[in-house]
Amino acid sequence: MALAGVDPSVFTSGKFVATQNRITKHGSSRLRTALYQAVRCCIRSNRNKKLRAYYDKKRAEGKLFKVAVIACVNKLIHWIFAILTSKEAFRLE
Repeated sequence: MALAGVDPSVFTSGKFVATQNRITKHGSSRLRTALYQAVRCCIRSNRNKKLRAYYDKKRAEGKLFKVAVIACVNKLIHWIFAILTSKEAFRLE
């Protein structure tokens, strides 16, 4: 997630702990944009039922649109990593 720059930044100072944390944006902006657009297209076209269900779950929890989309981007990154490490073909279910 850090390579794509979508990992959350954590700000703490003494006893203060921030409640709103932004993404770090330290990674590749092109990769971040490609993943963000891929998730938006997937959610809009409803092609991947699992990703759409995860997005709907985050929205039902009260998350904002972009927060829910970044959560889906993180989920997609985890799926891509699992596919690459297991060396299996992706099955759209």
